[in-house]
Amino acid sequence: MSDFDAIDSLLDAVGPQAELPPCHVRRELRERARLSKAQVARALGVSPSTLSGWEGGRDPAGEIRTKYAYLLDGLNAKLATETATETATETETESATETGAAPAVEQPVTSGTAPTAPPLSSPDLPQDEDGDGDGDGEDVELLVAPEPCVLCGRPAGQRVAGFAQHLTPDDCRPTATGAPAAPPAGQPTAHTPKAPPRTARPARATKGSTRATKGSKGPARHAFQEPSGPVDLIREAVQGALAEYRGDVDAATAVLVKRAIPDAMRLLDATRKGARYDVIAHPWIPDILKKQSARGADQIWEARPKWTRHELPPGRHQVTALDINGAYLSALKTHLPLGQLEHSTGLAHDRRRSGVHLITPPEWEHEAVLPNPIGQRDEPGPLWVTEPTLRLLLRLSGPRHQLCEPPQIHESYTSGATENLLEKFRIALKDARDTAIEQGDTVTLEYVKAMYSKFVSTMGESNYNRELYRPDWMHLIRSQAFANLWLKALKAHDEGLAVVRAMGTDELHVIGDWRRVFAEGRAVTEVKVKDTYTAGTDAAEHEGEGE
Repeated sequence: MSDFDAIDSLLDAVGPQAELPPCHVRRELRERARLSKAQVARALGVSPSTLSGWEGGRDPAGEIRTKYAYLLDGLNAKLATETATETATETETESATETGAAPAVEQPVTSGTAPTAPPLSSPDLPQDEDGDGDGDGEDVELLVAPEPCVLCGRPAGQRVAGFAQHLTPDDCRPTATGAPAAPPAGQPTAHTPKAPPRTARPARATKGSTRATKGSKGPARHAFQEPSGPVDLIREAVQGALAEYRGDVDAATAVLVKRAIPDAMRLLDATRKGARYDVIAHPWIPDILKKQSARGADQIWEARPKWTRHELPPGRHQVTALDINGAYLSALKTHLPLGQLEHSTGLAHDRRRSGVHLITPPEWEHEAVLPNPIGQRDEPGPLWVTEPTLRLLLRLSGPRHQLCEPPQIHESYTSGATENLLEKFRIALKDARDTAIEQGDTVTLEYVKAMYSKFVSTMGESNYNRELYRPDWMHLIRSQAFANLWLKALKAHDEGLAVVRAMGTDELHVIGDWRRVFAEGRAVTEVKVKDTYTAGTDAAEHEGEGE
């Protein structure tokens, strides 16, 4: 093949991208077809969050775009056909009414004519969730032998959601006293209609009443109900990996850690079902939250602690390095903005909102015994900080502590916020972590740790997680972890311990009986010993140095 042949083949392979309808039409088609985001996402091989992005304005590319366009075209054609059929039926009925003639569906048939059973694929009869008529959704099935209807007691030839019942209101009526019983389904009568009228989903209307019927087989399955809860998703993933690698702990752990990001997103979707607020996965982001260069950073200051005490109390001391458990896991409980960030200037802090703020931080006069709450910063002047940092400064400047002056707020990018947006997600991970520690399950423990740490680190501008683009959330969660460590340092100081060092999210060095201040253990509310060492000088050496 020549170079030109290769180029021609490449050009032939590049075709026009499939056309997609506007984003609001995409959502409307899915909802009219009574399909959940989870169903469509599974069919396309993406997560529900990705589908939410497509319905919110983003466009897929490549092969997945072609598949999505094919699905939407199919839904549009099917719904258009159903609408045309319903319109034709309504027009025929109205015309018959105006001329005084009875509709065809009310015409009696001769005794030699067998009734025509309503097709199970009729759009007005209960369908399964995926619309393929296989009965895995509403479970409509024809009975070989009629069974008593759960509503009226007369023989019914169909079973809906596991219960025998009639599909039309005319058939489903109580038998009058002394009246002959209805013949078995399939035997013609003088009152059997030739073509049953289209119904308004009687099975769906009566389905709720069958749940309350005494002696029933149990509650009918809710549409779109998942078979397991969030914690079960974690357990099933671990069990599946161990089974795949025949109990090889190292191999199972490696594969689980590798897929921690998509698994965390699936867990997030599971915990968000029925939530009050929708997660906006790809909002507009101001320039201050965008990287200034390919390898550079944005303009947000996270206030990471990096502090070591310059002078220790006189004498030799045993220093204990404490490890803060699950720092990022605990930091998932923070005030996160829900929608698109909005710009404001000259406004006081609103605790109902969250975001990033340009402030002039106050002077910090306690560097000798406590780290600066905004971290180690070389240049003075205003800087962009996150909500947790601002709230920490406002708290320290309040009447209880009075450790500094209030920060000066110049401008802000904020949105309405809630502290519980990721709470179910956090609790699911915490419960799985606690159980793993109790059972000595190292596979689950490493898997869970990878899920929450990578979830936080990749929700910004990352090629590893394109389902969620919230750099504001990433900065806020990190800053909350730093603020939590700083508050532990303050607690140690207030309880008489000498704080020696504070680093990152989980490292606090103290002198003194720390066990009377912090509980020891592996839970997220406890701390564990990371290291112990000796520091300082004896009193004589210290006095000699002073001379």
